[in-house]
Amino acid sequence: MNLYKIYTVAVLVVLACSHSIAQDNNSQEDHAAQANNPLANMTALSFQNYYMPVLNDAPDEAYMNTTWVRFAKPLSGGKFLLRASAPISTLALPNSSGLVNATNGLGDMNAFLSYNFKSTATQTMGIGPLLAAPTATEDPLGSGKWQGGFAFVAFIAKSPQFQFGGLVTWQASFAGDEDRASTNLAAVQPFYFWQLGKGTYLRGAPIWVFDLENDGYSVPLALGIGQIVKVGNTVFNMYVEPQYSILIDGTQPQVQILTGINLQFINQ
Repeated sequence: MNLYKIYTVAVLVVLACSHSIAQDNNSQEDHAAQANNPLANMTALSFQNYYMPVLNDAPDEAYMNTTWVRFAKPLSGGKFLLRASAPISTLALPNSSGLVNATNGLGDMNAFLSYNFKSTATQTMGIGPLLAAPTATEDPLGSGKWQGGFAFVAFIAKSPQFQFGGLVTWQASFAGDEDRASTNLAAVQPFYFWQLGKGTYLRGAPIWVFDLENDGYSVPLALGIGQIVKVGNTVFNMYVEPQYSILIDGTQPQVQILTGINLQFINQ
């Protein structure tokens, strides 16, 4: 059983167990509307795994798996939020003999600092600079370039049943390995969450990727399910979300399965 299968089974087991807990503990519903807010005024740690079994414009045997470890920390009473992300990836490609060789390691880390110019109980919006560093341990897993850009985030929670928003980022290379190609990437991530009650919710958070340097793109749609459980001063948010690209060009994932566990630590 590979790492992805172990990870997915673990998430499904936790989802099932947490749902039974939620039947006896309704207090987590008070936190459901903010559990998916990327700008929430709480320290957060998340683990997200993207399994990509089908890659467009690549051999049938090719696949990719990336686990993102993310840490978010509010600053100045929530006026700013720093989010840092590190990817751990596996890229499998067949060689000239038809055998599949897998490359494993750390990818390019990135971080952005958001200035939250609007922060109320029902609306949060922020914008700020983004920096990506060429930290990949293997060439296929990174760009070999320093990249800079910006991130804009909006989260609307006017309804206790339905929340939505989006994350828009842009980054382009400005330094790094001269032998590697320049980068110019934009991404739009709409997200939407429908609360079903007792911590269970439907969700979608696909990332629409636009490779402006190579005229490639991937526009997936997504629908998954999640469970929110509050234990002590920690809000656990666990989910599974299949995604399928309806518009695609270039070497991009056609099918993705997102599984994740987010932890928000409520301020004392």
